[in-house]
Amino acid sequence: MLGFIVRRLLSGVVVVVVISFIVFSLLYLGGGDTARTIMGEHATAEQVAQKAQELGLDHPFMERYWNWLVAAFRGDLGSSWYTSQAVASALSSRIGVTLSLVIGTVIVSAIVSVVLGVLAARNGGAIDGSIQVLTLLGLAIPGFVLALYLVLIFAINLGWFRATGYTPMSTSFAGWASSVTLPIIALSTSVIATVAQQIRGAVMDAMTKDFVRTLIARGLPTRSVVYKHVLRNAGAPALAVLAVQFVGLLGGTVIVEQIFAIPGLGQMTVLATVQGDIPSVMGVVIVFAVLVVAVNIVFDIAQAALNPKVQMQ
Repeated sequence: MLGFIVRRLLSGVVVVVVISFIVFSLLYLGGGDTARTIMGEHATAEQVAQKAQELGLDHPFMERYWNWLVAAFRGDLGSSWYTSQAVASALSSRIGVTLSLVIGTVIVSAIVSVVLGVLAARNGGAIDGSIQVLTLLGLAIPGFVLALYLVLIFAINLGWFRATGYTPMSTSFAGWASSVTLPIIALSTSVIATVAQQIRGAVMDAMTKDFVRTLIARGLPTRSVVYKHVLRNAGAPALAVLAVQFVGLLGGTVIVEQIFAIPGLGQMTVLATVQGDIPSVMGVVIVFAVLVVAVNIVFDIAQAALNPKVQMQ
């Protein structure tokens, strides 16, 4: 187990470095005249050159990347070119917001997916058909479209939830719940549809196994067999799908946070990208890459716990 974690961490570091180099290269090649953008159209050539020198834009590409990488390993992600705020500080104030949305979405999606998947697999017929239709609708409707309709119906027309903004859980749990409910619903719909289908197929397959038939033949209640034994076998492939969906949710928050005006990493990504704020963009990229690596390790360990046959290599 320890050896597996160490190997995954080392490979994760390599992945993060490669991603950072690719993104830095794209930003460098497509960034345009950043110093001119910051100083404005009326700045003189001398002022623009001075700003470029201050930001290190006059250095060769590899030197700039190497300096950034060394500083990043020390925990220094630089400062925003527009606000002068330390990128690490900006990230620390926003990462909790985004994680509350993503983790909340994963928890809701996991619970609802298990219920729908098991119902569809066990009952079949009209119930299975209805759930299949619902999951197809969940996959067909884009998250941002659903988010807009949720705001229109439940926030503006009915007034049940807040339309925009975010309240920290430490300030008010009720306020936090009101501010994240609609975003979580918008994010979880497609995840539920995907994972529920996976669980349905895995449960139906597991129900045909000899050990399940044996347990039922011995008189154990079908419900007990499903929830104690079948789900354990069906959980491993469902976890793999959920891990992929978790990664996708990090990208989904970019749009949803914009719609609901939530001050998370997604909102920061959009603003920094539009401005060409390379230190901020790189900081967000590194955080997302580290989260992806960490989530994959956690899900691999969870899969091994559910299925002892899984070898950690």
